[in-house]
Amino acid sequence: VQLQASGGGLVQPGDSLRLSCAASGRTLIPYTIGWFRQAPGKGRIFVAGIRQTNSSARYSDSVKGRFTISRDNAKNTVDLQMSSLKPEDTAVYYCAADGNRFITSSVPQHYNYWGRGTQVTVSS
Repeated sequence: VQLQASGGGLVQPGDSLRLSCAASGRTLIPYTIGWFRQAPGKGRIFVAGIRQTNSSARYSDSVKGRFTISRDNAKNTVDLQMSSLKPEDTAVYYCAADGNRFITSSVPQHYNYWGRGTQVTVSS
């Protein structure tokens, strides 16, 4: 499955932004989808993940209450709605697919497919 993240940009603290992960070549339905981010000089860390249903979402503590992950199986997309953005949210954001649809892993190595990232910069 090929993934493509989009929707990044430059925003001010407190603003909102919506990222989208689109898939081609295969339906996303069997996959757990995760969003990760990587700041300069740092490792790739888990932000949010979702299994087959929107009720299965999982978030890192740093974004809980501010970010919402959702999937639209008809459109074959998984979105990440980001609100109340902070400068520390600045990073390249990646979406990834894990063939294990029974758990939402926070470990990047568990994800088999990765898309190109999209840059999110939060700055005044």
